[in-house]
Formats: sequence, structure tokens, C-alpha cells
Amino acid sequence: GHDSGMLVFKLERERPAAAMHGNHLYYIKDRYLRLYEFGSSRDVPVMALRRPPGGVPLLSPTLSLAYNPAENAILTTSRADGQSYELYVMPKNAGSDRGEVQGDPKRGLGVAAVWVARNRFAVLDKMHQVVVKNLQNEATKKIAPLPHASTSMIFYAGTGSLLLRSEDHVTLYDIQQRRVMGEISVPGVKYVSWSPDMSHVALMSKHVITVCTRKLEQLCCIHETIRIKSGAWDECGVFVYTTLNHIKYTLPNGDHGIIRTLDVPIYIWLVKGTSVFCLDRQAKTRVLGIDPTEYKFKLALVRRNYDEVLFMVRNSNLIGQSIIAYLQKKGYPEVALHFVKDEKTRFGLALECGNVEVALQAAKELDTPSCWERLAAEALRQGNHQVVEMAYQRNKNFERLSFLYLLTGNVEKLRKMLKIAEMRKDASSQFHNALYLGDVRERVKVLSQMGQAPLAFLAAATHGLEEEGALIAQALGVSPDQLPAPNAAARLLVPPTPVAPSFESNWPLLSVSRGFFEKATQKGAQGAMAAAADVMDVGAGGGAEGADGWGDDDDELNLDGEGADGDDFADALDGDAGADEGGGWDDDDIELPLEMLGGAGGDAGAGAGGGGGGAFIAPTTGVPQSQVWVQNSQLAGDHATAGAFESAMQILNNQLGVVHFAPFQPLFEQLFASSRSALIGTPGMPALMTHVHRNWRDAGPRNGLPTTSLGLPALIQRLQAAYQATTGGKFAAAITTLQSILLSIPLLVVGSKQDATEAQQLLGICREYIIGLSMENARKALPKGTLDEQKRVCELAAYFTRCNLQPVHLTLTLRTATNLFFKLKNYKAAGNFGRRLLELGPRPELAQTIRKIVQACEKNPTDEHRLNYDEHNPMDIDAIDYAPVYQGKPSSKCPLCAATYLPDKAGRVCAVCKVAEIGKDAMGLRITAQR
Repeated sequence: GHDSGMLVFKLERERPAAAMHGNHLYYIKDRYLRLYEFGSSRDVPVMALRRPPGGVPLLSPTLSLAYNPAENAILTTSRADGQSYELYVMPKNAGSDRGEVQGDPKRGLGVAAVWVARNRFAVLDKMHQVVVKNLQNEATKKIAPLPHASTSMIFYAGTGSLLLRSEDHVTLYDIQQRRVMGEISVPGVKYVSWSPDMSHVALMSKHVITVCTRKLEQLCCIHETIRIKSGAWDECGVFVYTTLNHIKYTLPNGDHGIIRTLDVPIYIWLVKGTSVFCLDRQAKTRVLGIDPTEYKFKLALVRRNYDEVLFMVRNSNLIGQSIIAYLQKKGYPEVALHFVKDEKTRFGLALECGNVEVALQAAKELDTPSCWERLAAEALRQGNHQVVEMAYQRNKNFERLSFLYLLTGNVEKLRKMLKIAEMRKDASSQFHNALYLGDVRERVKVLSQMGQAPLAFLAAATHGLEEEGALIAQALGVSPDQLPAPNAAARLLVPPTPVAPSFESNWPLLSVSRGFFEKATQKGAQGAMAAAADVMDVGAGGGAEGADGWGDDDDELNLDGEGADGDDFADALDGDAGADEGGGWDDDDIELPLEMLGGAGGDAGAGAGGGGGGAFIAPTTGVPQSQVWVQNSQLAGDHATAGAFESAMQILNNQLGVVHFAPFQPLFEQLFASSRSALIGTPGMPALMTHVHRNWRDAGPRNGLPTTSLGLPALIQRLQAAYQATTGGKFAAAITTLQSILLSIPLLVVGSKQDATEAQQLLGICREYIIGLSMENARKALPKGTLDEQKRVCELAAYFTRCNLQPVHLTLTLRTATNLFFKLKNYKAAGNFGRRLLELGPRPELAQTIRKIVQACEKNPTDEHRLNYDEHNPMDIDAIDYAPVYQGKPSSKCPLCAATYLPDKAGRVCAVCKVAEIGKDAMGLRITAQR
């Protein structure tokens, strides 16, 4: 000891000499070479070794051990005689003799000795030369000079190769070709560990681990503050190493971490599964248990083995801030979303990976202004203005909300914002909304209320509002002539009218493939149609204004068998269930710029030939691209996009029997406007109109086809909105959305038969929901005072259950039918409806109620009243009379939506699509060029 502390010197080497091959570990303990089998844990002595010179046996005088499986021989090095090596040939029967050395070992001087071939080993002598010797300890080759004169150690590197360690380099050297195969700058390497397939090597220094490839190309470098003791490669390609008090790991890409702590230092030789086989300082074999989940999870992510990642996420306990931070750092926040439960963390991760849906769910749980503000910013960046609208509404950010409605063309909600501003007595917001709407009278009104009568008079006079101007002048006590005259060149400040309003659906995004984890964890997704059925929970629809479509019949039931009075049926729907239809077509037609100049060229050519020379010949007018589109396609959508509305209507009539075209007018105009773009040219000159092609790569002047603003994915998104409106009980809004989707389908242009099939399925979904919801609205509007009226109500409820709906909506219809039939004392039918509902797996509280009803019905399984309903016979619903059309009976169908009607409805306009003639012969829906 001294003033600066105490120094401890190690007199003996503590690391036991050992070598591993296959399932065996050879190690030296005391004076014996021992064999340990990893599988059976059998530990037996193999043979005794010679005593070190001088007769003073140290704890572990042997520095290293190298095993040759081909010759069953070992090489050992020690500090005896300065530094020397010994070559032993092991006995055939291991453990037969324990006290004697098996023969006289061959001995020589050298710093290190390693095997380089089946019957050759290399020795580094004190002159820094490598000598290759055979099993008789005879030199066969001398390698000098070496690449670095300061070479102080050699390590095994496979057959015919060596790793040479110098002061600050490690060199891969081929002793046959005597050439350098690779080199890396790593100072002070003490130990080397090769992976089982020799594809990677770990170079261990005192405080540094360098992982390299077979050619010594560095992959990563790990620095430790505590001395590194040993290391071995896991069977999956992870390097596991030990320090003085930890077992750690490192991946080839440099990701590292701690596996477990240690009580005493150990020296690892094999890592297999959850077990680490090692030796301690007393050369005693030990097996330690570890949890490799963390590094296997990281390795699977690095290797993109997502099946294994998903399995570990579902079945392993990986929850922790460290693993979440790792996933965020490495760009996998979507993986962390699948096992993080904390809503605040989920919200941050969802925003980071751009998952607006998950972020919206978390924001609803947190419900803080900062969360809604961050969600609005991310949703706006993605063009998801519907989520932006919700976020602004939650934060009551009225200014941004008004501007959002202006950008999306939602004039109706912009007018509501004007009324809200008036109710809030916010004159500034009221004036801004009036500007957005171009409402001059409202601006004059606001200016007058704020005491700005002169400005109000100027606004009224400038825009020709003479009555308002006179009233303002009268209030000021002057005549209009005494007030300033308005600017004669003034123009009305009105924002551009939206040609194609985008508030019905989110702004279009590029189509990208769904990630692996999104696909694997998507519950209940059955193709594109089922993906749209991601609707709200049936119990969460209450509380919204107008959302009273469900649950009207879900009152307390008398399960003791008493009769129900007429009040049980008082469930009329509030509000107006319908909407006014469009006003039809205008009389003016769009004239295509077609000029037939076939003979002009010939006449001009003749005149030029006879007239003399210098006359200008005007070029022949080419065929417009809109005409080319019509010639190249026989699809109604392409003709409407080209502006050929008459031919588009003719195609719809021939293919789908459409006879009422007024509902198609806004769709035709939208398609026509979206197929052209305006290029601004020289200032003061009109813009240049260009035609946008969907096959722009090979369109040319004669092969072009128009792009279209209608797409199947957008319609499926609108279907999801209709599902949500249905779940919330807003039947009128759902019917309006479904009918717009249905009318858009004949104008689609898809590129594959699969997409055409999905469009056909989408059309069928719209038909079923329109029939069912319309029938439900009709049922709620019926009187329920007499028995016949109550029977009719029950019939319509039963018919609704036969519509092909999503399970969440079918559950609601069956609940209503069960309640109504139980009240009517038709217990047999009520029990059947209840059993159908239970098969769908409803919510526990609903299932408990339905089970009580079913049990009560089973006590008296009879129907007191006869209804026009046969539950055992397949049937369709007449969408006009709401009567059953049983299978096998005569019927007529709509050629567009395939709705079924009784034969007497033939020739009338379909009540579902409202455009096609019932029973008309037609070719069928065609939205793809493929036949």
C-alpha cells in the first residue's frame, strides 16, 4: 500500500485452458485433461499431463489448448522454459489411465501453437517467425518475413490460414499462398472467437469487442468499461460475451445489451437455447440459465424475419421502456404499437409511424388539447381531413375549422360555422365566415352591429344592396347622396366555387402495400369488402343528435308473460328521413369540337399546285383527345369523362337499363372536370387545357384513355362511413351515402377481373343495406295502435333480419325482432330470432338478456298471431311493397342493382337505385376492358 491506494497483483493465471469441438469440451484441471459432454453433462478425465518443469504445479500453468479431431491430438502452451508448447496424442479409451502420461509428449519452444491442417500445426517462435510442423514435431515450412515484424500472437483461422496479431493490427494470412487475405486495425487483441460457420469472427481486447466478417471487414465495435473475460457465438448468430459481472450480447449490426448479472466471473464456451455452458476460475463446469428473448427479437427484426417477431410479440414478455426506445430508434414504431398498453406512449408511437387510426383511439382516451392538436397536424399532413375536423372540433378551434371547410368545399358546414359564430357573439369569426361564403348581406349586418355604419353602407352600395344601404343611411340620419360613392371597378369577394367537393372522402393518397404486422394483426379482415366493416361498437352510438335509429324497441321486457300495451310500439324516428332529389338535366348540351375537313386538304393542295407557289396552306385539324377516348373505350365511365354524355347514357341504358339520368348529372360533371388540367402560359393569355391519360406511357396521339376520379378504394372508404352511420342509427344519412356509392359503380373503370368482382360485391352490399334501412324507416313511421298495425311492424322487423348485413348490424336487427315478437306473444319466432342472435356472439350483457328471453319462449313455444313470414323458406324483399318474394316464385329484377320485385312491378323505376327500369333486358355491368 501507499498514499495513492493499493495495488493487487495476480500471481497465477485464473482462466482455465479449454477447447471445444462439436458437443464436447476439453479442459485442463489440475494435472488432468478432462472431457465434458454438453448434452449428458458427463465429466470424465481423459489423461494426465506432464508436470511443469521445476516440480511446482501452478493452479493453471497451461495458457492455451487446441484440439485436432482428425488425429485426436492436442496442443498446449505454457510459460515453462520461457514459453513452450507440447503435443499430446490422446488415448483411444478416454479415462482408462488417470495417473500416467500417455507416452512422451513432443515439446518445443514457441509463443503460440495452433492447428492449420489435419496433420500440421503452426508455431510462432520468439524470433517472430511462423514455423509449420508435422505430428513428429518436424519443421516442414518456415514463413518469414511476416506482414508485420511486430507479430506477437497467432490465432486459428481455418485450414491453411492464420490470424496474426501485431501491435495495432490483426491480419488474415494464407500460409499456402503466403499472402494477406484481409486486415483490420484493432490494438491489443487477446482472444478470438469464430462463429460455427466461420462467417464471422469476434476479436476481443481488454475493453473492446470488434465483430468482423470472414475477410476482416468490420461490422461493429463494442466498448466496455469493465474488462471483457470471454465470449461465444449463439446458434442463431449472436455473440454472447462476459465481463467481470455481466453476461451481455451483441448483434452483428452493433446492437447490444445485458442478458443477466453474475456473482463470480465465468468463461463462456457454448450458448445453446436458454443455457450457457461455461467454466469458472476453479475450472469447474457450470450451466447458467438465460433469457435470449430480447436479442432474438432484435435479431429477427434486423433480418426481417417478421413471422418470428410477431410470434415473440404475442407470446413473450417484451414490455419495457428500453425495448420501446430501441424500436423507435431503429424505425419500427409500428411493432411497439402491438404490445404497448400505455395510451400516452401508444399515441406518440402512432404519430411517429403515421398510424392516424391508432392515434385517434389513443387521443380519445387521453382527451387533452395537446393530443388533439398533434393529431390534427399529423392527419392534415396525410390529407385525412375528417380526423382533422374531429380534432378541431374537440379543441373548439373554430377559425381553423372554418378554413378547413372552405378548402374542402363543405359549404353546408361553413354556414353552420357562421351560425355558431353568431351564437358565440364572435363578430370577427362571423365576418370571416361571411367572407368565406361570399355572403354580402351577412357582412353588412356584422359591420352595422359593430358600429361601422359607413363601412356597412359602402359594402351594401358596392354590391347593389340598395334597400340595406337606404336603411343604413336612414340610421345615420343622412341621405344616400351625402355618403361616399362606391368604387365603380369594385368586384364581389367570393371564393372559387368547388368543382369537385372533397369533404365526402379524404384526400387521395398513393396506394402502398400493408405492412406485415398490420396484415397479421388485422382481426376479421376478409378481403377489401370486409375491411370496410370496421365500424364502431354497438354500444357507443348513443348520445349523438339524430342517432336514434337503434334501440328504440329495447325497453324493459315483461318476462313473466304479461301482455304488452300499445305504448311499447311508440318508437317513431325523429327528424326528416329523406332528402330532396336533384332537379334533373339542363336543356343545353355540350358540343364536342369536331370538324370534318376531309376534302379541304385535297382542294387546298390542288389550288396550291395550280396557283403558284407561295400560298399558305392551313394544317388539317387533328382529332381531339376526347374523341380518341370515345373511340378507344366502350365503358360508360370513359365516355362521361370524355364529355360524351349522350353516348355514356346510351351505354348505361343498354348495359344496365338506366332510364332516369338526373342523379348521374353531378357524377358526369365531376368526371369531365377531373380529366383535364390547366397549364398557365403567358400572362394575359388563356390557360392551356391538357388531357390527363391513365395510360400515359403508351398513349400517343391515338391510343389514349382518360384518367378517372372515381376509384374502388375511395368507394370502399365511403362504405365504411355508411357503416358507421348505420351503427349510429343515422339511417337517412347512410342511405344517401349508399345510393351515391351505388350510382358511382357503373362509372368505375378497373383494370382486373378481381376488381370488377369486388365492385359487384360492393353493389350487392349497397342494395341490401338500402332495402333494409328503407324498410326500417318505413316500420318506424307506421302507426301501432291496432293489432294489424302491430303485426305489420313485426313483419317488417322480421324481413330486416333476412337482409345480408354485417354481423354487428345483423345483431341489432335480431335484437329488435326478438323484442317485438316477444311483445306480440309470438314466442316461437322470438326464440328463433334470439338463438340466431346468440350464434353471432353478442356483447355479454346483451347475450344475458337474450338468453332470458329464449328461456321464457321455450316454456311456451307457440305463436299467438299468424304473420306473412316463413323463416324456413329463402326469400328476397320487394323494395316497393316490402313484401316477401320467396324463392321459386315469379319475380322481376332490376338490371342495375339486382333488387327483386313482384311481377306487377315490371316497367317501374327501381326503388333502390332510383334510375333503372325493373325487368328491362340489359347486357349487365361492365367496368373493365377485359371480357
